[in-house]
Amino acid sequence: MDIRKLAHEVQPEVVAFRRDLHQHPEASLQEFRTTDRIAEELDKLGVSYRRLDPTGIVAEVKGARPGKTVALRGDIDALSITEKTGLPFASENEGFMHACGHDTHGAMLLGAVKVLNGIRDQLAGTVRFIFQPAEEIGQGAKLAIRQGALEGVDGIFGIHIAAQAPVGLVTGKAGPSAAATDQFRIVVKGKACHGAMPDTGVDAVVAGSALVMNLQTMVSREFSPVDPLVVTVGSFHSGTRFNIVSGEAVLEGTIRSFSREVHEKLPAVVERIAQETAATFRAEAEVEYNSITEVLINDPAMTDLAFNAARKVADNALVMRTDRLQMGGEDFAEYTAHAKAAFCMLGGGGDAPQHSDHFVIDESAFEIGVALYAQVAVDALAE
Repeated sequence: MDIRKLAHEVQPEVVAFRRDLHQHPEASLQEFRTTDRIAEELDKLGVSYRRLDPTGIVAEVKGARPGKTVALRGDIDALSITEKTGLPFASENEGFMHACGHDTHGAMLLGAVKVLNGIRDQLAGTVRFIFQPAEEIGQGAKLAIRQGALEGVDGIFGIHIAAQAPVGLVTGKAGPSAAATDQFRIVVKGKACHGAMPDTGVDAVVAGSALVMNLQTMVSREFSPVDPLVVTVGSFHSGTRFNIVSGEAVLEGTIRSFSREVHEKLPAVVERIAQETAATFRAEAEVEYNSITEVLINDPAMTDLAFNAARKVADNALVMRTDRLQMGGEDFAEYTAHAKAAFCMLGGGGDAPQHSDHFVIDESAFEIGVALYAQVAVDALAE
């Protein structure tokens, strides 16, 4: 079967559907219209599905013979960005835009449904399609898993469109490939007093400033230098007036890590550093620590399968393994902790980066994306 040819045949429908999604972006866990539109298309095809709560869909195409179950995942939520691309199908939802390409993921996944549904009599096993909500807030994969999206799955594959990369370029790597993403908020509590008499108070600015520096010691002195770790304090707010010693400071930031063992230890380390640093300056600290995504770890065998599939549907010169680690987070990582998984990047061209209000994708990349989704499923079921 010529999967690339079948993907070429559905390309106009994929482009049209993507433009419809792009024109009507929706926030995480608010993808109601998007879910309805996917359901409408699945109804036309006679493909069975169930809705996730509150949004998202899990669909299945069953082959003519029993066999394995392989899952394909595409996320569908948008970002709170006002679009400035000038495209004829630009966002009509003011303040929201598909600036990360999740509209392309949903459309390519639907294209794969059409391709695989058309050849289901040649398949042994089941292909499950996860149209996942809420990736941008790191909740969608967890939600889908809780609602049974991975039950009985032997492997799962996902694609992310990559802005500013050559159109059709397929890249990825086995092992850790995207960082665990955590968020923290630390409230340092001191005692306000007159700026001329600092000894009568407890300066939250001084304690907070020391904490910014001390948090970095976990990178330089607490964890192995061969385990990548990034600690960023992105927000520091304290004080109300130039001549008042501040009684409170609020620090917010993110930590990125590539080891699940390190990731597990981080909350306790941040708590200890915050408490003991604050105590040094007679202050107190309250810590809120949230794990947004896990480390994305691609299974070697599933990754090999994905690259072999890519070579069948794309120009061989555009299929590349990479050793590059990505410090960005991706909630596909949650699936990798439960099933054999592979996640690849697909070049989408364009001049603007992801999350830009000028983000534009070359639609010719969709044909390769649809074909790659479908070929991975065919090859996984044939193993």
